[in-house]
This record gives sequence, C-alpha cells and structure tokens, in this order.
Amino acid sequence: GILDERSNPFDRKLHHRDLEQIGGRISRGSEVEQVNTLGNPKTLCRVRGMKKPLEGASFEELVAEIITRLGDDPNREGLIRTPERVKKSLEFLTNGYGIDTANIINGALFEETHKNMVLVKQIEVFSLCEHHLLPFFGKVHIGYVPNGKIVGLSKVARIVEVFARRLQVQERLTEQIAQALWDQIEPSGVGVVIEARHLCMMMRGVQKQNSKTVTSAMRGTYLEDPRTRAEFLRLCGTDYSSETS
Repeated sequence: GILDERSNPFDRKLHHRDLEQIGGRISRGSEVEQVNTLGNPKTLCRVRGMKKPLEGASFEELVAEIITRLGDDPNREGLIRTPERVKKSLEFLTNGYGIDTANIINGALFEETHKNMVLVKQIEVFSLCEHHLLPFFGKVHIGYVPNGKIVGLSKVARIVEVFARRLQVQERLTEQIAQALWDQIEPSGVGVVIEARHLCMMMRGVQKQNSKTVTSAMRGTYLEDPRTRAEFLRLCGTDYSSETS
C-alpha cells in the first residue's frame, strides 16, 4: 500500500515535484500523481498532509482501493457490496454536519416558572473518533437550570445526536453540546458530562479494555456555584470526589 517507485507503473506513477524519498517511502508533503487501479483518471493527492482532495473516483471505488491495499479482493463474494455498504454507513454516521440546532429545537421552547434543575441522564451516544475513524460510545448526562423557559426533553437527546454524528473527539463533543443548549435555551446554567469507551484504546494501541474517559462542560451557575455543580454530578452518579486512588 505504500507508494514506491518499484510499484507497477500502470497502477501508480510518481510525479516528482520537490519529491523527497526516505528508504523508498514518500515523505510528508510529497505530491503523487496516481492512476486508480479501477481505471479512473489520474488524480493528484498528497501523502498525509493532503491539500487537494482525490478527484475522479467514487466513494465506492475509494473503499475498494482501501480493501485492495489491505491485501484482500474487493471482488470476492463477501466484499463485493462492502464499498456500497461502507458509503451508506459513513453517510449515516456523519449526517450531523450542516444541521442547525435551532432547527432541532423547532419551537419546542415553553414558558415555565420552574427554576430548579432539569436533568436528562444516560443518553446513549455513539460517535467516530476523528483520529482513527473508530467508534467511541457511552452515556451523556445533561442538566440545566431554566431561566423562564424549558425545552422539550427529546430535543436534548437530538442535540446530542447532531454533534455525535460527526468525526469527533470527546472533549469537543462535550463542549459543543453544552454551548448549543446554552445558546438555544438561554438557561441560568448548563452542565454536560460524557462517559465513554474508545475502541481506539481498546482494540488497538494500548489495548486497555476497562478504560473510560469522562469529560465535562459547564456554563453559568454550573460553573460559578459549587453547590449546583455538586448536585448535578451527584444526580448524574458521576461524582468521583469521594473515590480514593
């Protein structure tokens, strides 16, 4: 799968433009002119720090090329429809791009005098780590203190889905959910906690099967008032302050 001058010239042809090779491997920043093995027109790409997107090949053809470079045959029975399935799967798993959270709320804000905490906990979340495109999954706990308005409870979970269905890191996902609720509901405070397991740590790399990552994002009274924050964490069941090492 590594582009090499010794490769079949009909499959891969190197275009030397400030080309820098180390041990037969193309270094970062080197440009490659490539003929796709499925017969597509030449496409200009960059190894790693790619500046121009691959052109002239369909999503399915690119997946088939990945399968080929992994050492398997995309035309065998079990894999022949895999590129199509991968395309549909990734389109679904990343369909949160371009969705406006204001459209998710869609008027489901109601005037209410309730001024105590509202908590929606253990919302299932599944997302894709942007570093390895492997899933991370877990639970989201969301609390807010109303400031004259409450939001339909299902909208809280839908906001989670909007940001989870993107290429993500858990830290940013937590902040985005908190900021969206802060902007859309305009409450006195918002707290978000995510507890998740990352397959990039479990099935590869350090392979720590029991690891869990916990992230939090606070706004308003949750950030300013320790008692409100402590109540939120206690109700979530995520108050680790009493745990000993």
